[in-house]
Amino acid sequence: MPQPISRTASDRAHDAVLRHIEESLRSGDLKLGDRLPGERALADQFGISRASVRDAIRALEVMGVVKSSTGSGPNAGTIVVSDPSAALGSALRLHVASQRLPVRDIVEARVMMETWSLAHAAEASWEPGQLDEARRLLDAMDDGGLPSPAFTALDAQFHVALSALAGNAVVSTMMDSLREAIRTYVDDAVAHRGAWADIVGTLREQHRGILEAVEARDGERASRLVREHIEWFYARTL
Repeated sequence: MPQPISRTASDRAHDAVLRHIEESLRSGDLKLGDRLPGERALADQFGISRASVRDAIRALEVMGVVKSSTGSGPNAGTIVVSDPSAALGSALRLHVASQRLPVRDIVEARVMMETWSLAHAAEASWEPGQLDEARRLLDAMDDGGLPSPAFTALDAQFHVALSALAGNAVVSTMMDSLREAIRTYVDDAVAHRGAWADIVGTLREQHRGILEAVEARDGERASRLVREHIEWFYARTL
């Protein structure tokens, strides 16, 4: 009868699978959209239990590196994807909930990245059509019957879309993650601390002003307006 793997041995087995996936991605042996071998094949390849393989796959899913689907057919199995903001956002959200990362510090980091992004977007190479998504989001936010959680979700997408114009993939990912990290806080703050009816009209005006500055490629004004916008909102909800 096989002996159960100790916690230390199990961890080593788990790490071996993760290292193999990392090295395969780096070498190009694995690419986005590729399917990983099945649990049995990976277990045989590394001489470990299928339980250890499942642990490794779950860790990769949390990291946003793979996506698993059960059943049969072309979409079943474990497929290599790339969603780094999901992993960062989940980790940051947990640390915000534990109060290890104060919301004020997250907001300051967000201000630094957004002001940098909009300043650099003024000089970056992007086409006017790239702002279509931002305009669509603003139009959706003009709906007077929109519940506050739906508004703040669109608001988050709007800020991420503008920050992406700077062309820095790491900053865009971090922006997405920071917004995800404080999403629950924002919704709770709006519901219990902020007078939403008094806030939402000003938010719409501020958004339009920021977009106009970005369209005009006025990085200094766009950066100033986004700073004022973020600080104004959190002064009323923190």
